[in-house]
Amino acid sequence: MTKALFLMIGLSVWTTQVFGQNDGDSYLQLQWKDRYLTVSGSIIPGGPIRTHYLEAYCRPGSTDREWKETVIVHESRLISESEDHRRLEIEDRLADGVIVRHVIESGKDEVTFLVRATNPTDKTSEAHWAQPCMRVDGFTGADTTQSRDVYPPYIQKCFLMIDGKLTRLPTKPWALQARYVPGQVYAPAHVDRDDVNPRPLSQFVPSSGLTGCYSADETMILAVAWEPYQEIFQGVITCMHNDFRIGGLEPGESKVIRGKMYLVQNDAEALLARYRRDFSNATK
Repeated sequence: MTKALFLMIGLSVWTTQVFGQNDGDSYLQLQWKDRYLTVSGSIIPGGPIRTHYLEAYCRPGSTDREWKETVIVHESRLISESEDHRRLEIEDRLADGVIVRHVIESGKDEVTFLVRATNPTDKTSEAHWAQPCMRVDGFTGADTTQSRDVYPPYIQKCFLMIDGKLTRLPTKPWALQARYVPGQVYAPAHVDRDDVNPRPLSQFVPSSGLTGCYSADETMILAVAWEPYQEIFQGVITCMHNDFRIGGLEPGESKVIRGKMYLVQNDAEALLARYRRDFSNATK
């Protein structure tokens, strides 16, 4: 073996060790099965992020009503999945005839969602909002056995935006009364208070749709945002929601909803700047 060839082989091995086998190795990987979206990657502390995608489509008038009367039954199927696991297409068919198509794509530290809801029927649809339920136990290092406490420990890692500032939970005062307890719901100004999750509704009004949590060691942030959105919701299975808004669909009508998931270093100002760029026309 010549000295030049030996050096080339050594350089190749070193490059692979430092940078990975190819550029695709650093991209987040996507998988969807049984209505669960899994986002995995070497940058994620605590293992893959699982989201119940989607948990439910919901009718208005939900705040003080039995949950089963709010949910619109739907069926889901995977339409396509790219070989590099960076792009998914999913289709949901609601019992009232509405069709919802989801295109989900990953980057190196983000996942992008493009959702189109269409009503091909001759009747108005009551599909007002939908619930992607993001599980955060691994990321926050939480004990899931305490998830149904009034103040589960993991909420101290969670945040939302109030008056333009990143605000950690629990917000004070903490709402305690509702048809179902515990949990905490935050409704933006543009949403009717009769049309949100039937768990305790906070007096605080989010100033944007950005919400998420810090990793167990506080080095990273997991955040999610949708536009338009219906509510931010801290649930009872170690989860955080930003539930996206549809707002009903007239016959023949289509609506587009956009979303992002961020997995970034703990730099709140950088995250906020990025959110503002991505959602420059977002409802405040």
